[in-house]
Order: sequence, then C-alpha cells, then structure tokens
Amino acid sequence: MSSSLEKRLRRIKLLISDVDGVLTDGSIYKGNDGVEYKQFSILDGAAVAFARAAGLKLAVISGRYSPATTSRMEELGIDDCYQGDLDKMKPYGQIIEKYGFQHEEVSFIGDDLIDVSVMEKVGMAIAVKNAHTFVKEIAHFTTETAGGEGALREAVELILKGQGVYDDAISRIKQRYSGSNE
Repeated sequence: MSSSLEKRLRRIKLLISDVDGVLTDGSIYKGNDGVEYKQFSILDGAAVAFARAAGLKLAVISGRYSPATTSRMEELGIDDCYQGDLDKMKPYGQIIEKYGFQHEEVSFIGDDLIDVSVMEKVGMAIAVKNAHTFVKEIAHFTTETAGGEGALREAVELILKGQGVYDDAISRIKQRYSGSNE
C-alpha cells in the first residue's frame, strides 16, 4: 500500500456507497406484477457490522428510487439512504453537512459516470472492479471484487486496515457473536 493511499485512508470517517452496480451487480428483476427485486451480497451486510464496530459511518446514495433498496438499508440499519436524485452532489452535501465532515474525511465507492461528481470531491474515491473505465481512472483505489459480490466489504476492510483498527473491529464482532466478554 502506497504512503499516499495510507494517508487518505487514515482520514476517512464516512464511507458512502452507490447502490446499483456496487451493492448489487446492477441487475434489476421485475415480476409481471411490477414488483422489483435486487440481489444484495451478504458479504456487504457483514461489512456494515465491521464498520459499526470500528466507528466508521456509512451512507448510501442511489440515482434511482427502489423499495428493495429501502428495505435492505432498513434491515442493515443504514439511516442515511438517499434515493431518486441523479445529481448525487445534493444528498452528498446534505450528509456532510449533517455530520460536519470535511471532503477529505469521506470516501465514496461507485461504478458509473453518475458517481463521478462525488468521487472527484471526496478524499478517497473507490471504484468497483466492474466500473466504467473513466470511473476507474479517477479512483484512488479499484476493488478486486465486482459490484454485488462483496465490493463494499473489500472497501470497508481496506479503510479499517489502513486506519489500523481492523483487528480490533474483528475482535468486537467475535465477542458480540460468541457471547464472550473477554
């Protein structure tokens, strides 16, 4: 890991994720009844627990509204879920204002051109493996994992390791699920 990347990672307090193409593989399934379905990776759900254990704040911004996204974010306990605005800078501004974060304290993980405006603003821009070429070119880091296959988990682990808190977060998770208070 380069010293430039380590420096960026140490500053991060908030990770914002796109949804379609990052938390999903970008596919949308629609039944003939009009109900929309999406597939989310359980690995990314575990990443939410890791982030919480380390004190890393999470949020999502999606250009399109989806009840499936709302349901999954509620299940994960992600309160900052912004959907349905193609201009992602608006919700991005609301999130950083709400928490008082500076741009360099924020990381964004995206996959497509709609994510570029936010990615150019944040301290740590992350592209997923299957992102558009231009998105990869402006990213500070590209995951080895494709969207929908645990890319958020890879990003969270990268940040936590870069901050030197990964092992502590894993220990907290183990204690929580083993019932041990050691």
